[in-house]
Amino acid sequence: MIETIEQKEKWVEQLAKIGNTDFYFTYDYHQLSKNDDENPVLLKYNEGNSTILLPLLLRNIKGTSYIDATSVYGYAGVLSNINDNSFEKSKFHEILHSYLMDNKIISVFSRLHPFLDNQESLLSGLGEISDQGMVVYLDLSLPIEIQRANFNRRLKTYLNKARKVCTVSEGNHQEDLKSFIELYHENMRRVDATDSYFFDQTYFERIMASKDYNPQLMICRDNDSQKIIGAAIFIKKDNIVQYHLSGLDADFYELNPIKLIIDEMRLISTAEGYQLLNLGGGRGGSNEDSLFRFKSGFSKEFKNFRLWKYIVNHDIYNKLTNEKFNQYPEVDKNQISFFPQYRATLTKKMDTLEI
Repeated sequence: MIETIEQKEKWVEQLAKIGNTDFYFTYDYHQLSKNDDENPVLLKYNEGNSTILLPLLLRNIKGTSYIDATSVYGYAGVLSNINDNSFEKSKFHEILHSYLMDNKIISVFSRLHPFLDNQESLLSGLGEISDQGMVVYLDLSLPIEIQRANFNRRLKTYLNKARKVCTVSEGNHQEDLKSFIELYHENMRRVDATDSYFFDQTYFERIMASKDYNPQLMICRDNDSQKIIGAAIFIKKDNIVQYHLSGLDADFYELNPIKLIIDEMRLISTAEGYQLLNLGGGRGGSNEDSLFRFKSGFSKEFKNFRLWKYIVNHDIYNKLTNEKFNQYPEVDKNQISFFPQYRATLTKKMDTLEI
C-alpha cells in the first residue's frame, strides 16, 4: 500500500531510516518551495523490508476536480533502501498507479537526482525518463591537490589573483544575509530571470534557519574597501554539498568572487568529510552556455540530469490538453515539450510562444 505522509515528525523519521539523502527531500525544503496552491506530501511504499519514498507537490488543476504532481526546484525523485533481489518492481508500479488514479492525480513530473543511481531503474517502465543535460561536481574524496589539478589553467590563475585581493568567510549576521539577497536579486535582474527566481527575504531567512540540513552563507569581501562583493548559499546534508544560490557585484566581476567562494567551500567541505560538491548544470539544462562553462572550469566530473514524466490518466490528460490547445489552433501541440502540456503558457502568436 501507499501511505501519504504530511507531518514533519514522520517525514523526518522516514528520511532518517533511508540514510543517504539530500536536502531536496526534506520537509522544510518542501514547505519553503511550495506555492500557495501546492500541498507537499511524502508517499511511502513498503514491501517487506524494502521502502520507497517519493516526495511531491500536489496541485489542483483549475476548473476541475483533478490534481497533478510536480517536484521541488532542484533534484528529487525517489529514495529507497532496496537491497533485496526479490523486490517486485512491477508490483510497486501497479500499486503506485492505483494510488494515483484513486486520488485523481492525472500526471506526475519530477526532476531526478543525478547522484542516486537506483532512481531510473525503479521508475523505468512507468512513464518516460528523458535527459536534461549534465551537472558538474567535485569529488571531495580525492586529496585537495588532485581536486585542484583538475581545474582548468585559467581558473587557477583567477583564484591565485583573487586570493591576493579578496577574503572569504562565513556570513553570520543578518546584515550579511541582507547583502546576499541584494546581490542575488541584482543577478536575477541582470539575467532577466522570471519572477519565480525572485525569492523574498522570508524565504532566505527560513532556509538559513532550518535544522533539517546544514545551510552555510559564504561571503567574499574586497580587501581594500571591505565591501561584500559576492556571496553564495551552500546546503549540506549527509554526504552531499549543494551549491544553491549566489550573487555578485557586477562592478567587481573581474575579481571572480564566486569562483573564490566555491574554492573555499571545496576546501572546507573536504576537511569536514563530505563526499561531493554539486555545482549543478547550465541554464535550462544546457551543456553549452556560459554558466555551464563557468562550472566545468572546476571539474570534468559530470553526471546526467534526468526528468521523469508520467501520464497517469491518459483520457483526462488528453481531454485537458485538447481543451487548452483548441484555444490556440495555430499552435502545434506536438512541438511543445512542456510537461504537462495542459499547463504550458501559450500566446496567440507563434513567434511569441512561451513554454
